[in-house]
Amino acid sequence: MGLIRAAIERGVTFFDTAEVYGPFGNEKIVGEAIAPIRGQVVVATKFGFEFDADGNQTGGVNSRPEHVKAAVEGSLRRLGVERIDLLYQHRVDPAVPIEDTAGAVKELIEAGKVGHFGMSEAAPATIRRAHAVQPVTALQSEYSLWWREPEAEIIPTLAELGIGFVPFSPLGKGFLTGTIDTTTAFEAGDFRGSIPRFEADARTANQAVVELLDRIAARLGATKAQVALAWLLVQHPWIVPIPGTRKVSRLEENLGAADLQLSRTDLDEIEAASSAITVQGARYPDAMERLIDR
Repeated sequence: MGLIRAAIERGVTFFDTAEVYGPFGNEKIVGEAIAPIRGQVVVATKFGFEFDADGNQTGGVNSRPEHVKAAVEGSLRRLGVERIDLLYQHRVDPAVPIEDTAGAVKELIEAGKVGHFGMSEAAPATIRRAHAVQPVTALQSEYSLWWREPEAEIIPTLAELGIGFVPFSPLGKGFLTGTIDTTTAFEAGDFRGSIPRFEADARTANQAVVELLDRIAARLGATKAQVALAWLLVQHPWIVPIPGTRKVSRLEENLGAADLQLSRTDLDEIEAASSAITVQGARYPDAMERLIDR
């Protein structure tokens, strides 16, 4: 909670959470942290996963309208708010027509319990179908210098429809900071230990991206993380990356990216070098890959 308060003191006004983080615990922490200044910040949370009677995530998705409404009631209670500013569907549920889910969110917006509708890891066609029922305000999906797939179809779709983009893992789950190499041993429970992209051989191949950032950072007197974030910020004015951290020092480092000016020469060098790099390894284990809407 102290870190969230530190972020607020430094001018951060947008916070991202989800019922599945914990599960449930992170929403409570965010709710307690923002309580004194609720009107000064925007909070986004997410629904869409299935839980058992004990609150454990079962691994399945659930976006049935009745489940969406029940999830929102739980999030409102844990966050200690009367309205969720931005509500994302965490993952598309293939068993439920997206029109039904968007319709449920529309009713929640009309009831004053939700401000705006968002989606996460949704395909362009699904975004369009949902947007026709309830305008989508933002899409949250992975995007960074080591995951540029959204540039092909997602970003053009968002630009056409006027939807904001909130990239998660803008620092490649820590990889783009240069603090992870082939000798790094992940602690038990660290999700990255199960990701193909973080296997030893992939880490070796993917160091090329880090080396690129290092060259630019050294020239600008910045850090690799700041260059990676500054690159995202100049792609479009409606892109808002959400780097996560547990340390105030990293928070301040990340915020410094907003003041870093990348020249046309810098951007051209990044583009030329990164386009020649093929990042190795899937970004999720197979079970999670199957949850991505395509």
